[in-house]
Parts: sequence; C-alpha cells; structure tokens
Amino acid sequence: MFSGRISNILAAWMILLTFGAVMVASAAVALTNSYFSKHLVYVSLALVGFVIAYAIPTGLWVRTYLLGWAVAALVAILVLIPGLGHEVNGASRWLRIGNISLQAAEVAKLGLGIYLAGYLARHGERLRDDARTLLVPLTMVALVAGMLVLEPDLGSAVVLITATVTLTFIAGAKLRYFLLIGVLGAAVLGLLILDEPYRLQRLIAFVDPWAVQYGSGYQLTQALIAFGRGELFGLGLGEGVQKLFYLPEAHTDFIFAVIAEELGVLGAVVAAAVLAYLVVQLLVLAQSSLSTGQRFAGYLTYFLGLVIGIQFLVSLGVNTGVLPTKGLTLPFISYGGNSLIVLCALLGIALRACAEEKASTRGRKRG
Repeated sequence: MFSGRISNILAAWMILLTFGAVMVASAAVALTNSYFSKHLVYVSLALVGFVIAYAIPTGLWVRTYLLGWAVAALVAILVLIPGLGHEVNGASRWLRIGNISLQAAEVAKLGLGIYLAGYLARHGERLRDDARTLLVPLTMVALVAGMLVLEPDLGSAVVLITATVTLTFIAGAKLRYFLLIGVLGAAVLGLLILDEPYRLQRLIAFVDPWAVQYGSGYQLTQALIAFGRGELFGLGLGEGVQKLFYLPEAHTDFIFAVIAEELGVLGAVVAAAVLAYLVVQLLVLAQSSLSTGQRFAGYLTYFLGLVIGIQFLVSLGVNTGVLPTKGLTLPFISYGGNSLIVLCALLGIALRACAEEKASTRGRKRG
C-alpha cells in the first residue's frame, strides 16, 4: 500500500516539475533574463535537495526538531535587519549570502514543518486535555509569522498559520479552540489589511477590478483577459499574448493564467487536477502513517500536503479573481528557486519517514 502510494506521489511530482519547466519557458519568453535556464538550475538543485533529504535518517530530524524553529526564526529576523535583508519592490524578504538568496518564508516552511512534526509527535496526545500544549506551537509559529508580516509577506504568513492550525486540529485539538483561533485570526487579518493602504486597494480591486483596471486591478484584469482569450482549448503552447508585458509576474504568481490562455480551460483543469491528486495522495499517506503510530512521518506529511494545498488554492483563487491579489507561487510549477528546493526537500524528508515506517511495519509482521 505504502509503496504504491509513494510511487503515485513521485509520478505526480515529476509531472508537475516537467510541466512547470515547460510553462516557465513559455511564460518568460519575452523577458531579457534567461529565466528558463535559471529555472532548470533550480529544478536540478531541488532534485539534489530531495535526494539529500531522503538520505538523512528520520531519527535525526526527530531529535533536532527544535532546531527547525530556531533556523526559521533566525532567518526571519535577519531579513528585517537593514543591510542584511535584500529588498525587492519595497519588501525585505530575502537574505543574501554571497550569490545565494534565502527567502525567509520558504525557510520557515521547512523549519516549522520539522518543528511541528517533532513537537506533535512528542506532545500531541495531550492536545485534547491540555490547552497549554496547544498554546506552545501556536505561539512559536505566530512569532515567526509575525516577522514575515513585517517584511511584509502576509500571504506566506497566512499559509503557515492556516496549515499550523489545521494540523493541530488533526492532531486532536478541541473544536472550540479551533473555532476561537479562526475568529481571532480573521480579526487580526482584517486589521492587517486595514493597516496598509496597498492591501486595502487590493481588496477594493478584488471586488470590482474593472473599475481600477489601470491601477490596483491591473494584474487581475489582465489575468482574466488571459482566461477569456484561452477559451476551452487555448491558443496553443507558446502562443499566448498576455505574457508579452501585459500580465506582470506571468512566470511566477500568475503562471496559471498563462496556462489557461495557452492550453485553455481543459489544460488548466488538468494541471489543477494533477496538483490536487498530489495533495490528496499526501494527505492519505499521512493518515496511514498516523494510523500505524508513526506520528512524525504522519504530521510532517500532513503539513506538506496542507501547505501545498493551501498555496495551490490561494494561487488559483488569485488568478481567477476569487481571492484578492497576493504574491504566491503555484507549487512545483512557478518559477522560483527557494520554493522548489524547500518543497522538494520537505517531500524527501516525508517520504523517507514513510519509507522507514514501511520497513518497520514489515519487520513487526515478520517478528
């Protein structure tokens, strides 16, 4: 059962990486920098990261799970220090180390995923009866998420908080705590939106993008035009027009709109279906791991599936106008080295943990 499900996950993952490389090559064709060549380098590094992560015994991550939070917090702090953080478009989200750029939000996904899996594996059984056990991971994640908001990177913070709260609910937190956190989170999110004029402008543009199509609604209207041009079967791979300096960030945040324009509604649905299939397979594998007592493997795989699923839904919603514009990549498809490497590394750690579970299960049966 495990081997078949892992094979399905690997197949879907490879399809998405290959498809993503093709779409990045098409979406970035008008840009001066060699984004496609860089993307191939990132994919290669992501594959290396997967292999290295898969080669590390799970026990090492279990013993050092607190280090995951420490690294996530450290990078989130360093990017906020003037002179250390690398600023792009008014946001200080990257830490430059020589020629390497680390995005704080992506490092946080890796570090917090390991931390949450390790913490819940040790203390998860007390979540239902002890509110303090729930408060500890929520506070630790909220501290890192708060620093991400200061960059500002509200979208990534929302993804991490949502995945964390959902994971604690899966681990056994009571429903009333879950609902209370949801209400408080919605209130804080509302205040953060009202606190920054550009966030409020995005919300207004989301309500009626055509009223501000040459202002805050420009990206969304251009994305919607791409969907309209693509119709059912698309204009053909490489034949899209919106990527020719009409649609900003066509190779990253709005690559799904390029897919819809060139491959049509059918192509977009197939791409979304493969991503959804990967998420479902990860969640089912996570539940199987928990049912056999492998808590670290189960919680980490759940976290990975939740992060990919939430980010996928947000990206899909932003591209189609269902959600306000937010800069989040489409997992395994969009251009972006940090995102690719981190998600592939997390996948390697999760599958290694599940593979070790399979081996231990066989050993118990033989014994």
